[in-house]
Amino acid sequence: MAQMAQQETVQGDTRRDKAFAPEYQGALGSLSVNASLTDVLARGREELRAAEEAGDRSEAARCGLAVAEACRRLGRNEEAERAWRASYRAARSAQNVGARAWALWSGGTLARQRGALPLAYRLLRLAAELGERGGDVVVRGYSLAGLAETGRIQGDYKAVGELHEQLLAEARRRGEARHTVWALEGIAQMHRNTGSYDTALALFEEAAETAGRADDRRGRAWALRGIADVVSVRDGGVDRALDLLSEAEHICREMELSSALAYNHKMRGNVLYRAGRYAEARENYAQALAEFVEMDESRGTALARLGLTKTLARLGRDRAETVAELAGLRRALERLGLRHARDMIDRAAAELGVGEVPEAPRPVLEGTPR
Repeated sequence: MAQMAQQETVQGDTRRDKAFAPEYQGALGSLSVNASLTDVLARGREELRAAEEAGDRSEAARCGLAVAEACRRLGRNEEAERAWRASYRAARSAQNVGARAWALWSGGTLARQRGALPLAYRLLRLAAELGERGGDVVVRGYSLAGLAETGRIQGDYKAVGELHEQLLAEARRRGEARHTVWALEGIAQMHRNTGSYDTALALFEEAAETAGRADDRRGRAWALRGIADVVSVRDGGVDRALDLLSEAEHICREMELSSALAYNHKMRGNVLYRAGRYAEARENYAQALAEFVEMDESRGTALARLGLTKTLARLGRDRAETVAELAGLRRALERLGLRHARDMIDRAAAELGVGEVPEAPRPVLEGTPR
């Protein structure tokens, strides 16, 4: 995987293509990838009403997609759910296969964000099939990328490593800078998680540079977060990592990227925890946890809880309370379908020296025989 990624890196150094947002379509097609999400939402709703009044169902589907994506990125998950489903219904009514695929892609991305990984797989597979049937290579590519990211989050690197590499090659061949950045970051994350820090850092740095050239601020924010993580875990570079996260946070706030901002705060907690600055880490984990809970983002919620649990243990929390929290977290992570959940909790228990974590008791439903 590393060799192929490095070969692609050399071939892609001369790319200068600008990022674009294919999810902004129809009357919204001129919007920048860096447009303020509140502006996108306001414009999307306005154009959606106009399309509905005109009886243009294909246009309604396209405008509804922008509304769904703006809501998702703003953390308004219930609104995003209603919007992508309405977009799909409009597309189906208009017999617009491509618009149906984009709506399903949005729904699958939202499902992954909320931790519903089986649903994400189902919707994204359908989106990829419809994209291929309709001849829309972009939505097909985005949907396959969504499947790859879902598998990566789940920890199934063997299954999705080659797909990431394939999508990176395709994105570069078509000059899709934004998708190139996404693929580089995904491959980098897998290398980071398997301990190949030098390769991970090189790929995250290339992603940040590519995003900068392409004016892809969202992609750059995520890449900076990845660089900060590797710099912290490999080198103990606390100050540099915090500076990188501050730059990324500025982008997130300007673009109102709620989910990315919450993950930024969680990473800041990670950096401070590794440095032994537990009181500061606790504040950042608690902030991230509140943000994830507000967005109903299950995976982020569980990861922020884990960071907070470890930090509180370092600050003197009772051992029994720590073990009980770790047991509950293991079940929460396993429910999300994360294959490495047990290893993650076992490593935390060993790191904290609290002993073996027992199986958490399953909740007894009201009326169920005890």
